[in-house]
Amino acid sequence: MTAKPNILIIMVDQLNGTLFPDGPADFLHAPNLKALAARSARFANTYTASPLCAPARASFMSGQLPSRTEVYDNAAEFTSAIPTFAHHLRAAGYYTCLSGKMHFVGPDQLHGYEERLTTDIYPADFGWTPDYRKPGERIDWWYHNLGSVTGAGVAEITNQMEYDDEVAFQAVQKLYQLSRVSTDPDRRPWCLTVSMSHPHDPYVARKRYWDLYENCQALDPEFGFIPYEQQDAHSKRLYDASDYASFSITRAQVRRSRRGYFANISYLDDKIGELLDVLERTRMAEDTIVILCSDHGDMLGERGLWFKMCFYEGSARVPLMIAGRDVRPGLIETPVSNLDVCPTLCDLAGIDIGEIMPWTDGQSLVPLTRGEMRAEPVLIEYAAEGSNAPLVCVREGRFKFVHCELDPPQLFDLKADPMERTNLAADPAHAGTVADFMDKVRARWDMARFDAAVRESQARRWVVYPALRNGAYFPWDFQPLQKASERYMRNHMDLNVLEESKRFPRGE
Repeated sequence: MTAKPNILIIMVDQLNGTLFPDGPADFLHAPNLKALAARSARFANTYTASPLCAPARASFMSGQLPSRTEVYDNAAEFTSAIPTFAHHLRAAGYYTCLSGKMHFVGPDQLHGYEERLTTDIYPADFGWTPDYRKPGERIDWWYHNLGSVTGAGVAEITNQMEYDDEVAFQAVQKLYQLSRVSTDPDRRPWCLTVSMSHPHDPYVARKRYWDLYENCQALDPEFGFIPYEQQDAHSKRLYDASDYASFSITRAQVRRSRRGYFANISYLDDKIGELLDVLERTRMAEDTIVILCSDHGDMLGERGLWFKMCFYEGSARVPLMIAGRDVRPGLIETPVSNLDVCPTLCDLAGIDIGEIMPWTDGQSLVPLTRGEMRAEPVLIEYAAEGSNAPLVCVREGRFKFVHCELDPPQLFDLKADPMERTNLAADPAHAGTVADFMDKVRARWDMARFDAAVRESQARRWVVYPALRNGAYFPWDFQPLQKASERYMRNHMDLNVLEESKRFPRGE
């Protein structure tokens, strides 16, 4: 057995963490995820670093907030000079591989991964750049709208299903490939990231999964709808950004959307079961740490909001489970962050990243799994579509505090008010708590500088993108290449050697 564990990271997209209070909620048909939860450290209060795909994933990979990575939105370049966990692991001798989505923007589509098995599902260029110079503008061709809600239902193939079917297939093939050398004494430990697009909208599912939720008791949002004029300032902007005024959303459409979302969790569960089954059958499970995570959540109609882009629990909270040797199973309720995954992976693999820790916002979760305390609050940022200036959030103890220079503050007591029904920020009884949180905000962020950096980044990209689309166009999208002449049997190979080397277990 190698001294360093293998690592299988299973990442999904837009999975609401409130559905994972201690593993998957009881009503979810997810037997494989429930079995994984039973042997995992389960972090019930895990938060994204930013509730949007590209910034969340760059932060997940690097352990740095968007204000450090400068990946503010879904079209901001993730620079090659920022170390990711793939770099750290690869430098320590790991083989690193990605199957699926990571929404890297820019010409570097690997960021430390040695191999990538599929292209991404989303574009790698600057085309999805917001523009703070035009507050309230909807960029209709790529902004979210509520068509995902009105169009919810059943289909046997969609763009996303086609993608995730391929991602899972390629990952399974890679696990078989890795198993063939798993008993070699000089083999490299591996880290395989399998990153799927579901249950991200559109809320369309295969019938066999849809049928599982015919009598589901969770199809209606618990909080309910809030009219536009009663929403907080940022939620009003999200209503505008999603073109809410052009839609008349019915209760039936809300229920169908949530049903499709839950059905796609069951679809994912089958894919995850395939991966874990191959690990078991190829005798690699005992030596492999398994991590289940998501980039951000989905509001699923709570408060009338859909998708992500805000700091409410449905959007900002994500599942996180870690299983494997040296990880004690159990429920951990201390608030943690996706920023913590990078230092945690390095800790589990015995890698010292002390040289870059001054520029890393996460911390290892291994001490928490051993019953130790955590002192640092969880920090979240957002500076993309639906905002007109950066928003920041501090999650500490029982409280969540939200600040934006344009908006009144928000303070929620999540222990007494888990649905975030009551903003306590204007309550005189909580004036001291608000002042303490504002001190933390001012100590951590220069909001004017943050805002100026976002505006500069956007303005630059609004020059670069149209220029690169004028004339000859060379896309940055990852192009997976296979050398067909090196696959299966070819005449520069010895058939006897080939057949034996491709078999696992070897002849016994």
